[in-house]
Amino acid sequence: MVAMTSPKSAGNYPATAQDWFNGARPHTWANAVAPVIAGTGAAFGINGGHIGRAVLALIVAWALIIGVNYANDYSDGIRGTDDDRTGPQRLTGSGLAQPHHVKHAAFGCFAVAGLAGIILSLAAGAWWLILIGALCIAGAWFYTGGKNPYGYRGLGEVAVFVFFGLVAVLGTEFTQAGRISWTGLALAIGIGAMSSGVNLVNNIRDIPSDAEAGKVTLAVRLGDKNARLLFTSLLLLPFVLTIAVAFDSWLALAGLVYFPFALRTVRTVNRGATGPELIPVLGLTGRAMLIWAVVEAITIAVV
Repeated sequence: MVAMTSPKSAGNYPATAQDWFNGARPHTWANAVAPVIAGTGAAFGINGGHIGRAVLALIVAWALIIGVNYANDYSDGIRGTDDDRTGPQRLTGSGLAQPHHVKHAAFGCFAVAGLAGIILSLAAGAWWLILIGALCIAGAWFYTGGKNPYGYRGLGEVAVFVFFGLVAVLGTEFTQAGRISWTGLALAIGIGAMSSGVNLVNNIRDIPSDAEAGKVTLAVRLGDKNARLLFTSLLLLPFVLTIAVAFDSWLALAGLVYFPFALRTVRTVNRGATGPELIPVLGLTGRAMLIWAVVEAITIAVV
């Protein structure tokens, strides 16, 4: 009888192109696309939209989200946090790819984000944005990397709110229009809330394995029940913000089209779904965020 061995134990690293694509976690890409769309809509709303700079901002955000996903894969993998998980298979933890290859992929993405960010900052005449970009890259790495990752201290959702909400939306608006607006701020808060929701539901799913591995995420710190209540609040916040933006333009109420998608995720989470049952919520939350960003951006830009 031949003993079955894993790729890791056999010393093989058979990752395919599809494995690398999955490792980039495409279900999280809405976290990168939505803030750029929202920020661009806000910029057009104050007569400052610029498609070329929007494309550069999209490259920055997209490369950064893929980079942080590979960085998390690498750091969690070498720590053993992914040895027992219910989510999608990881490259490092499953032994599909050599750890240093995953690390190089992460830093390659960070380099792309950094280069595009430098070009965007100089085009916008705001060199100081390069420093903010460097802070974003550092935040992406130290989320789970380094000796004392802040993602293991319950600060992951806060970082997502700041970097993929406030910084991404308002940075996109500023680099195009040269200023930010209160509407842009409302969109930034809404996008940040839903983006944090994507991260939170991922951590709710992994509460048992993270707690055992010593990874103290916000979900672990709050506990299952309170984490689910927070997720509900994050997904409903854009509803309130849509009403607020509608005082400036009633067309913004069209953004409420996102609500059925958000409600579906909230129902799934609050009925006590666990483990693999929560995986579809990640993509559905991302779609809700993307729909809200697109509709709000269009309505704001055309007014």
